[in-house]
Amino acid sequence: MNGSVRVRFAPSPTGPLHIGGARSALFNWLLAKKYGGRMIVRIEDTDLERSSRESEENILDALLWLGLDWDEGIRKGGEHGPYRQTERLNIYTEAAQKLLSEGQAYYCYCTEEELEAERQACLARGEMPRYLGRCRDLSEEDRRKFEAEGRKKTIRFRVPDNENIVVEDLVRGNVVFESNGIGDFVIVKSDGIPTYNFAVVLDDALMGITHVVRGEEHLSNTPRQLMLYRALNFTPPAFAHVSLILGRDRSKMSKRHGATSIEAYKGQGYLPEALVNFLVLLGWSPVGEEEIFTLEELVEQFSLDRVAKNPAVFDIDKLNWLNGHYIRKSSVERITDLAIPFLRQAGFVTGDVTPETYDWLKMVVASVQEYLAFVAQITDHVGIYFDDRVTMENDEALGVLKDESVPAVMAAFRQKIAEMEEITPENTRDMLKALTKQLKLGGKKVYMPIRVALTGKTHGPELYYIIPILGRDRILVRLAQTVEGQA
Repeated sequence: MNGSVRVRFAPSPTGPLHIGGARSALFNWLLAKKYGGRMIVRIEDTDLERSSRESEENILDALLWLGLDWDEGIRKGGEHGPYRQTERLNIYTEAAQKLLSEGQAYYCYCTEEELEAERQACLARGEMPRYLGRCRDLSEEDRRKFEAEGRKKTIRFRVPDNENIVVEDLVRGNVVFESNGIGDFVIVKSDGIPTYNFAVVLDDALMGITHVVRGEEHLSNTPRQLMLYRALNFTPPAFAHVSLILGRDRSKMSKRHGATSIEAYKGQGYLPEALVNFLVLLGWSPVGEEEIFTLEELVEQFSLDRVAKNPAVFDIDKLNWLNGHYIRKSSVERITDLAIPFLRQAGFVTGDVTPETYDWLKMVVASVQEYLAFVAQITDHVGIYFDDRVTMENDEALGVLKDESVPAVMAAFRQKIAEMEEITPENTRDMLKALTKQLKLGGKKVYMPIRVALTGKTHGPELYYIIPILGRDRILVRLAQTVEGQA
């Protein structure tokens, strides 16, 4: 299989790239990389009303942001183009005419009302709704009559009777469908636009696709596609249908379970490597217990035989845990760059960010980096650095400053701060150790009053970050307000 694998990701540009689509793209990408094959990205834009170039650009940019570059297709070119379905209409028209001429397809003149009546009749008999072949064997006279009436016509594929169609699925094994339960299906709509099942077969066949890895919801389309492959004398690819993604309540993933688009997660400060790591675990299991992987490690480990049949559950806590891991592993510069837009939005940062301001913001970010599940959360943690009006968060904080040892602690702390030529996290740590030794008090008796006096809170970033970030002048302002104000 090495080198010969050709896979594709073919989104419809009717909105942003969603979680399910991103996972399909990732699985295809991993399969191609695993075997030294090629990944093709093409656009299925035959939904003329809903498709837009804006959505197309969003999807392509999201793929690149995730690190899923492709080898051939839209933006790249290649020998199998065009890679946008609306630019391939002549290919579909020619193939439809071939099927018509061979009697494997026919014109259907049924109206929407007639089709709905037929559907209701099937339901009334307890049968699966399907087209029962009203126009299958029309006489020439009937055709002329319908044409004269100005009826719109579609092209339907003539489904063989009494056949079992076997989908040999690499994830699910053999899945059997009865042709009699399918009914003749439309391959070209009345406006001349091909349906999904028809266009996708021609695109996959003519682009030499060897493996189709896609969501389980497409499994029911596969028998129709296999019949079209045979009718058009094409060799079908290998199919692998990946499980659905469900919310925690085991219903299909939707907006009520949280954000569903890659763009939304990017906009909240999730990192691409965390999303890739999370997506791959939705329906694929690694060999061992490890759950954190680089793209290179995933390429090495990935295989379709470890893709699960059972639905995957989207667990936002798991994503947050993974993203927090990658945030902690990232450089402070990277997280600072991501954080600045959120700090601006919250009003914490205004105007140009000078080199001095950037260095200060790096200290701010470093102080809370370990607490973040996603970068947008930073505004919940850093308010203490931007407003020198200290408000006690609760009675517990107020009580800390009433301890009998507090005046001595504050006097010694103020003295130490005045003596420090430079205040850095490193020498602040040393100063605090020396302070506890000097006062002969436990760490909590020293650190907690200082924390409360400077922030009004009993929990938060380490003091060896808070003190250098505030600096000598602002520390003295806060002490005057909280300690002297309590005296």
